[in-house]
Amino acid sequence: HVQLVESGGGSVQPGGSLRLSCDASGYTYSSNCMGWFRQAPGKEREGVAVSIGHGTTYYGDFVKGRFTISLDNAKSTVYHHMTNLNPEDTAMYYCAGDRGEPRWPTASTFAYWGQGTQVTVSS
Repeated sequence: HVQLVESGGGSVQPGGSLRLSCDASGYTYSSNCMGWFRQAPGKEREGVAVSIGHGTTYYGDFVKGRFTISLDNAKSTVYHHMTNLNPEDTAMYYCAGDRGEPRWPTASTFAYWGQGTQVTVSS
């Protein structure tokens, strides 16, 4: 049974930083695909970052070098470090995983999901 649990969300001022964490059970990061998605009210869920193994990562175009996804296989934790946040980054952020080859950034192709953690950027 795979379980993903996010943490680290909160409120931050524009220009600030946050680090999200996703703890996994029943899942091995090193051999599987892990990603972060986000969904703002009234908008579709969009891909933020993904690690597909062997150090290969992809990011949404809107990231523009501000975010970094990283894995700690020993702790079964994936991190999402966000810097230079702006109000448009306000959303529920979700951790997602899949043992196969999901089609990034299509959310529906990822099999496992966390419950989400809220990120709010405002002054």
